[in-house]
Amino acid sequence: MTAPAAPSAHTANDSLTALRDLTRQFAGERDWQQFHTPKNLAMALSVEVAELAEHFQWLKTGADDELDDARRTAIRHELADVLLYLVQLADKRGVDLYAAAVEKMALNAVKYPAAQVRGDARKYNEY
Repeated sequence: MTAPAAPSAHTANDSLTALRDLTRQFAGERDWQQFHTPKNLAMALSVEVAELAEHFQWLKTGADDELDDARRTAIRHELADVLLYLVQLADKRGVDLYAAAVEKMALNAVKYPAAQVRGDARKYNEY
């Protein structure tokens, strides 16, 4: 069996755009845009990342066999919170997340050439 094809740039970007539109609508219906400053969104994002990390705290690796169904659900919800705040922050800053991620991957490919770093987790300035 072959792996599913990666989403095209068009599909991935459309999905992020759809999420952006949903977050705009959600906030608009509640008149929350006034609170969604870049600073507040960045702070909320960091809190959600910490809440995600909390589910893995004290586990040996966080592998699936260490998680029960309740924790898997909680992790899924925290991941969604992280993504939603990230999408909102990118929207406020005018950042195309898909394009930024592709750009960053290209920069990382130069910084971490596969032939040089394969199997080695050191930072680029340690090679």
